Amino acid sequence: MNYGEIKDFDIANGEGVRVSLFVSGCTHQCKNCFNKETWSFSFGQPFTLDTEDIILEKLAPDYISGLTLLGGEPFEPSNQAALLPFLRRVKKQYPDKPLWCYTGYLFDSELLEPSRARCEHTDEMLSLIDVLVDGEFVQELYSITLQFRGSSNQRIIDVKKSLAAGRVVPYVPMSGRIKTEK
Repeated sequence: MNYGEIKDFDIANGEGVRVSLFVSGCTHQCKNCFNKETWSFSFGQPFTLDTEDIILEKLAPDYISGLTLLGGEPFEPSNQAALLPFLRRVKKQYPDKPLWCYTGYLFDSELLEPSRARCEHTDEMLSLIDVLVDGEFVQELYSITLQFRGSSNQRIIDVKKSLAAGRVVPYVPMSGRIKTEK
């Protein structure tokens, strides 16, 4: 897997100050995507153990709230294979730092059910993610007023509660500021 960028102090893609990893490779190719260059699976640099170590070091300070995965598409099957061992390391070293992930795939109908995205890594990867922002970006549903998402069709999901309940449970933010209505 390749990655396009690592942001050290991201405040736009999840609650608090976060480290964000933008993976390469996306087959959704949403109209007016903000990160079009990451559609190519060969964009950027190889994601190596050294890269993992750098990100783990960046997560160490107390003021860093957690890690966010974006893209590209973290749930492309080839990206899942590369990310899963890394996510295990993150959760082992920083069990109290929430992991957010953005995906164009739908949690309930594409990640939990048979689909092009679902593979042998999906269930464990989901088990390590705390908050999932799902759904493709839809330009016609774009609003600058939406926090942590680009279009109103995208959902902010509490993954742990959703897996336990067997249905989508919206994420309730610590700040109480996320509007969940469309």
